[in-house]
Amino acid sequence: MLIENARRGTVTPEMKKIAEAEGVDEQYLLREIADGHIIIPVNKNHTSIEPMGIGRGLTTKINANIGTSKDCVDIDEELRKLDVAIKAGADTIMDLSTGGDIDEVRHEIIRHSTVPVGTVPLYQAAIEATNRQKAIVEMSVEDIFSVIERHAEDGVDFITVHCGLTRQAAGKIKNEGRIMDVVSRGGSFTVAWMIHNKKENPLYEYYDRLLDIALSCDMTLSLGDGLRPGCIADATDRGQIQELITLGELAQRALAKGVQVMIEGPGHVPINQIESNILLQKRLCHGAPFYVLGPLVTDAAPGYDHITSAIGGAIAATHGADFLCYVTPSEHLRLPTVEDVREGVIASKIAAHAGDVAKGMQRALDRDIAMARCRKKMDWEGQITTSLDPERSRSFRDSRAPADRDVCTMCGEYCAIKVLNKQENWDL
Repeated sequence: MLIENARRGTVTPEMKKIAEAEGVDEQYLLREIADGHIIIPVNKNHTSIEPMGIGRGLTTKINANIGTSKDCVDIDEELRKLDVAIKAGADTIMDLSTGGDIDEVRHEIIRHSTVPVGTVPLYQAAIEATNRQKAIVEMSVEDIFSVIERHAEDGVDFITVHCGLTRQAAGKIKNEGRIMDVVSRGGSFTVAWMIHNKKENPLYEYYDRLLDIALSCDMTLSLGDGLRPGCIADATDRGQIQELITLGELAQRALAKGVQVMIEGPGHVPINQIESNILLQKRLCHGAPFYVLGPLVTDAAPGYDHITSAIGGAIAATHGADFLCYVTPSEHLRLPTVEDVREGVIASKIAAHAGDVAKGMQRALDRDIAMARCRKKMDWEGQITTSLDPERSRSFRDSRAPADRDVCTMCGEYCAIKVLNKQENWDL
């Protein structure tokens, strides 16, 4: 197991690749993995992927969500989304399928993916309960854990599990009077289950069983924020923070067991609260990698939520978020199309890069400097290939190509760079 190897000082092939790719020392990587500050989400049953690290001192990574719904079931389309997401720069994929043959969709995505794959097993457990003519709240503990075991055996690299959503935490949002209550699908299933059964969350109560399953195949646990705010007015309230405190405790238990863990975060957060959210998570969770959905900085821009989340993601990454979950333009409106997925990945990629520049990550800085040098030389091909989205850069350039290929159609012969490049010296 990865943490055990790190504690023994054994540099695995995965660690060696990541150290080279990230430009970090192997001994640094060993220490950070052993301390739970860096994870490498690779299930031992998923052998077709390139290893990738998330955490302190590494570049900010991004995830793309895909998957079917009850109204849209097309495995071929989901595989096209997988392909376009990876080509656009997604570091991981999450299969959030809720429609059709969920096992088949997951198997195909895992088989075709060259990056780590994550899932939310509780979705499938709930859907299988309804398929048996039962209510979601009638799921048994065995129903939930049997699906988790199935995902682990299939090679899922990381799973979202809402272990910190306890009866106490759920009670806090009821008493506080949230506008949006619970917007996490897994969170709502869990709260409804606890209300109906008058019992504690099974993933919290039987957490040791979950750790044993994860350890058996080195599957990473993404400790989900079931009480994440669904609007900026609900951000950083008592329920969210109570759950975060519990997640920090659960992360320590996982690390002691040798299980890799990251912490999921909000959600919808106004700009002025993002830094404090990151600082709280890092303090309460002892530096565990932080995985944020966006965060979206306003609720008022449906159709443009890839932009609202990219703003929040860049700020979050600047202050220490390690992993950004993309948001597509169709968030809150529909299941994303292939093009929505591509737009979402690029927006998140820009946010991650901007955060890395702010953190002083040399690889990110070098890219921006390379772009500046290409612009100075009016090297248009260099600008295109250096860009975060060469395909779009090229299409824009070619759509209005000027007669003078040195310039663009914005300024033409009055280009500021061209004007000064004609001056052979700056003897003022």
